Amino acid sequence: MAYSSSSLCSVCLAFFFFFFFFTLLLHGSRAQLSSTFYDSSCSNVSAVVRNVVQQAQSSDVRIVASLLRLHFHDCFVNGCDGSILLDNSDSIQSEKDAAPNKNSVRGFDVVDDIKTAVENVCPGVVSCADILALAAEASVDLAGGPTWGVLLGRRDGTTANPTAANNMPSPFDDLDTLKQKFSDVGLDDTDLVALSGAHTFGRAQCRFFSSRLYNFSGTGSPDPSLDSTYLATLQQNCPQGGDDTTLNNLDLTTPNTFDNKYFTNLQSNEGLLQSDQELFSTSGASTISIVNSFAGDESTFFQSFASSMINMGNINPLTGSNGEIRSDCKKVN
Repeated sequence: MAYSSSSLCSVCLAFFFFFFFFTLLLHGSRAQLSSTFYDSSCSNVSAVVRNVVQQAQSSDVRIVASLLRLHFHDCFVNGCDGSILLDNSDSIQSEKDAAPNKNSVRGFDVVDDIKTAVENVCPGVVSCADILALAAEASVDLAGGPTWGVLLGRRDGTTANPTAANNMPSPFDDLDTLKQKFSDVGLDDTDLVALSGAHTFGRAQCRFFSSRLYNFSGTGSPDPSLDSTYLATLQQNCPQGGDDTTLNNLDLTTPNTFDNKYFTNLQSNEGLLQSDQELFSTSGASTISIVNSFAGDESTFFQSFASSMINMGNINPLTGSNGEIRSDCKKVN
């Protein structure tokens, strides 16, 4: 069949507009987020958030790691929409009751304090989802880690998804499972290793790793990848039949500082969680070289972590007229 030049042009234009609009659809949510989103409507929001986080840190050294974890647990469930903050109600089944979160995630009171402080300055403007993103960046910075330009403009979700919350990346996951869960939300192996580096500060309860100490994968023996001296220390902290909520430092060297010691710990077989040590001890894994790179150069880790936080913050945000700006982060308007 022969085509005239005008017909060919029409076909070319049709394909151009198809791919143009497809690209807009694919990247639209990212394009609508901007580090300058609140410049005209709430120009000092970052300073307000940082001030509240800093005040909280002065009385609770753990809070900065907890606030970073809240952002992570939010973004991996239905995207970064503040859904983890919602309490149970007639219409909401809270993600707070999901197994990874219940009696574990914390910092909700500080988020409420931030929201109150922001509302006093800019009422009805800043979303709870953006507050989580800003608090995460401030927390890392205040603990000695990198800073980055937080992309803003998210709106708050009006639903929660406890089922998805029960299937987010877990401390019990093997490497293939972790890689798949990160891939499912558009994150790659570098993102996986960099974001796992958030375990360079904070604590974990015995229940999240005690199986490694006594009956790893049903073998009746400890995880062979654990350093023997470190194993003995952990067994003392978490005895069989003991309190499974006892806290242990995720980083045994500098537990309150955001640095690259997490990665040198992995090289010494001193990763606390199975999901940590899997990054380095899984034979032939693509993540090993990334761990070595971050262990050898803290600035490389910091740069990658900042980039990966931006990537994670771009997981399915609600923008434009979608969602809402909650007046109270614990409930929908």
